[in-house]
Amino acid sequence: MLTKAKIKEILHQRFVNDTHVKLCDLPMPSCLKDVYKGALRIKEAIEKNQKVAIVGDYDVDGVISCVILSEFFDDIGFDYVVKIPNRFKDGYGLNEEIINELDKVDLIITVDNGIAAFEAAELCLQKGIDLIITDHHMPPENLPKAYAIINPKQKDCEFPDIEICGAQVAWYLVAALKEVCKINYNMCKFIELLAIAIIADMMELRDLNRALVRKGIECINDSKRAAFKAIKQCFGKDKFELENIGFLIAPLINSAGRMDDAIISYKFLHSKNINEVMKYLEQIIAYNNNRKDEERELFKQCLEQVNENHPVIIVNGQNWHEGVLGIVASRLAKHFNKPAFVFSECEQKAKASVRSVGKIDILNVIEQAKEFVLSYGGHKGAAGVMVELENLESFKNKLNDICQSIPKEDFYNTEEVLGSIDPNEVDFELLELLESFEPYGHKNPKPHFKFSQLLVKNKKKIGKDESHMKLILTQGNKTLEALFFNFDHEPKLGENIDFIASISKNNFKGLITPQLTIKEIIK
Repeated sequence: MLTKAKIKEILHQRFVNDTHVKLCDLPMPSCLKDVYKGALRIKEAIEKNQKVAIVGDYDVDGVISCVILSEFFDDIGFDYVVKIPNRFKDGYGLNEEIINELDKVDLIITVDNGIAAFEAAELCLQKGIDLIITDHHMPPENLPKAYAIINPKQKDCEFPDIEICGAQVAWYLVAALKEVCKINYNMCKFIELLAIAIIADMMELRDLNRALVRKGIECINDSKRAAFKAIKQCFGKDKFELENIGFLIAPLINSAGRMDDAIISYKFLHSKNINEVMKYLEQIIAYNNNRKDEERELFKQCLEQVNENHPVIIVNGQNWHEGVLGIVASRLAKHFNKPAFVFSECEQKAKASVRSVGKIDILNVIEQAKEFVLSYGGHKGAAGVMVELENLESFKNKLNDICQSIPKEDFYNTEEVLGSIDPNEVDFELLELLESFEPYGHKNPKPHFKFSQLLVKNKKKIGKDESHMKLILTQGNKTLEALFFNFDHEPKLGENIDFIASISKNNFKGLITPQLTIKEIIK
């Protein structure tokens, strides 16, 4: 049985190799190849009052990257244009149509995209537009012909081997700009935004990412940003907890890009006018509710197709809503503990959002089947892929063959379940201990524990469609409350159950008590 001292020792071991544990330890901008080349070109554009465009991406990371760079320009009084591609009209990233739309620009800066924008880079050359690419996705073998490419994953980049998101790359570019423009500028003003982007883009929560997110949750509660004031007001929050980033703030920011146009989320975060911001939030909440309905319906359709005997979940349908493919892929991957590909078929092509599990590098899996692929990109845990419809069956078969040969242990995150625990160990002291190792997420998974022989004293179905359950569990004199989301097994009253669960804080009217969240009941 685990003691508190043993839990502390196990969790501490996760961070023994971290070298950037405080903000003062962060790598310097000089580690990033081309960052000063890009900064000097932007400085020239500022001095000559040239026309500059920022081209982002429609997810949280892309929207926040745009906000960081544009707010720096606001603060120094420099004019610019922001273009965030529309998922449905423009597709992903910089392309020919967007370049033609950005009439008479002298410089284009991409944020959170561009590392595979070969045709767009060629067109920029032809039109005499300088292109600075800032991205964090895996670079192809050959790179686009751009004026400067700032991506920590480039072979000859000296940035430490730590996965960072697009907003962090944009932040480092601003840090370099501050230096070359010789201005006093507070880089900490963006830390709450960085924390949201890091969590939303599923970056590993170790080393510098951990340091930034820990600081970011402090900053978000002191933030004067109108968007955060609006969310607090609208959702009745006195302060934001860490989990509010992943379960409230990030989904809200993501919803406009998923359902309509991400420029609404950009304006929501960027605007300083609280009345304006409240109107944007109203729109965003409507998009998010719509997104939940679409997601629920698509998830049900996907479950009907799933073959549980296969080592990978692959589902497809005609004109499925592209905005929710990624969320449904995440839910399927979590539900079945297998990588998940969710394809939407349209005009002889099938486009998928992909999510991984355990230690499986999903980009490596796709790479092994690339003879059937038109295009793909992303990172180890999440990716996108497009295939010709006529090749879809062959691609599915290949994926099944590849995943069949992956060792079973790679499907699990062995760091997640720490071991068995006595229910009497679950108290306020344990909550404080677990809280001290936050933020939890990728590469620092939320600790789970095995509980044995707890009696089901009470149970109640909850949620809109009663797909969740609230349980009162006892053992001896100890009573614990547990939530079981999207339950796949309903325990009987009076039954003794074994299960895997995480432990978190339940704050009800100022009274803090431990609450279990059941991951699975061991039958």
